[in-house]
Amino acid sequence: MTADDRQITQLLKRWSAGDDAAFAVLAPLVYEELRKLARSAFRQERGGHTLQATAVVHEAYLQLVSASVDWDSRAHFYALAARMMRRILLNHANAKAAEKRGGDAVRVTFDEAIVRDKTNAEDVIDLDRALCQLAREDQRMADIVELHYFAGMTYKEAGKVLEVSEATAKRALRFGKAWIANYLERNAKSIP
Repeated sequence: MTADDRQITQLLKRWSAGDDAAFAVLAPLVYEELRKLARSAFRQERGGHTLQATAVVHEAYLQLVSASVDWDSRAHFYALAARMMRRILLNHANAKAAEKRGGDAVRVTFDEAIVRDKTNAEDVIDLDRALCQLAREDQRMADIVELHYFAGMTYKEAGKVLEVSEATAKRALRFGKAWIANYLERNAKSIP
């Protein structure tokens, strides 16, 4: 754990204990980190999409600071941030699907660009379903894939946040992506 990781963990714990001064120091640190994660997740984004990285960061930040959570560590904070970003994107995708097709989402095969192309709402919904199923089978693998797609983290960054080795994170991300692709292909074929 680096000095920055320890500092954020200590500030999170102090803030959880009611120390408002700790939050004043913590807020700019985590907000900037969330912005970096969102920029990373959106860096291959096409123009014309309806959801901006800044909007996702602001919404996730507001939810995180208003959450009543007993923070264990920096990893706990960023894992929850990735989940919140995932929910925000999923809610946006569900709204777009409902608007576009009356809520009748069509399943498609997996493409890594689906999180970066938020204009394809059905794909985000399908990815969420696949991640939920993967979590039932292997929670750590699902967490690493979630951090990769929804927080824009590399396997090294996800491994660091989840406190697993780079090799473990790389393997989990590779297998997780393959598992999701297989899941989406199988389920797309089962729909008439």
